[in-house]
Amino acid sequence: MIKILGFILTIGGAIALIMGVLGAFGSMDSGLSPWALIILGVVFFFAGIGLLKYRKDTDQVEAENN
Repeated sequence: MIKILGFILTIGGAIALIMGVLGAFGSMDSGLSPWALIILGVVFFFAGIGLLKYRKDTDQVEAENN
């Protein structure tokens, strides 16, 4: 489940980053502030990469020994 969320955040962040850069330096108009898209794209992209890199994808909860 964590890997799926990381993948979605990475793809969404990359799309927002591309749209923001094209809006700020190119001719694309998305209706939103391009700098806000760049910032959100960077945050979501690195959050997704962090989840993919450092989390294990297990659906089982390990039992705690009390």
